[in-house]
Amino acid sequence: MLQPPDTMPFLQHALDSQLESLALQQVVPALLDQGFFYVDHFLGDIAGHMVLGQVKRMHSCGLLNDGQLAGRSSSGVSRRNIRGDKITWVNGTEGGTEAVNFLLTLIDKLISLCVGRLGKSIRARSKAMVACYPGNGAGYVKHVDNPNADGRCVTCIYYLNKNWNAKEHGGLLRIFPEGKPYVADIEPLFDRLLLFWSDRRNPHEVQPSYATRYAITVWYFDSEERAEAKRKYLTAVSQESASP
Repeated sequence: MLQPPDTMPFLQHALDSQLESLALQQVVPALLDQGFFYVDHFLGDIAGHMVLGQVKRMHSCGLLNDGQLAGRSSSGVSRRNIRGDKITWVNGTEGGTEAVNFLLTLIDKLISLCVGRLGKSIRARSKAMVACYPGNGAGYVKHVDNPNADGRCVTCIYYLNKNWNAKEHGGLLRIFPEGKPYVADIEPLFDRLLLFWSDRRNPHEVQPSYATRYAITVWYFDSEERAEAKRKYLTAVSQESASP
């Protein structure tokens, strides 16, 4: 519903105030202390359903393809035995992704409010990875998003699964926090936003899913680490091209 023009600045201020409180009072302390954090009802029911509708349309239109593996997998190991999701990448400016763009804008704003207190120089992020586990028992084995200092600093995952029952549907994201005597099981519940460090502090897995499971993931980059990773890559490419 459109609001009268004179109420819009107030609503925007209220939203910004809520994000600032979330960032400074909850996200930053949790990341610094335990390395991960999640918040429910991030967008609200109406906006969340709009994002879900756009993701379902991408899926039904055949835009999602098998997720790829970084590097080379072990000989004889099927990709599907490592990750069974189907994905596509969007930046939020494509037709039919307006609600996804709204989600990305809010996550960007939340991260920007955290940056000065996280000890990181975050100035960019990846495109959004829209992912679907089709409900056939597919999952993603234990892994680290950024094991080799590629620049990814914070992983943000937004879940889109209505009426999810982990006992019946599986699909938990299990985090194995480095040096901690516990694991953290995160249910992929509708309108839940999860944030965690992307590096070796947070190995994690997606347990087998027995219902269609949707999520949108973005990675925020530490600018210094990202620049160094690009420099090393260009040096390696140059040396390879110069070799006989």
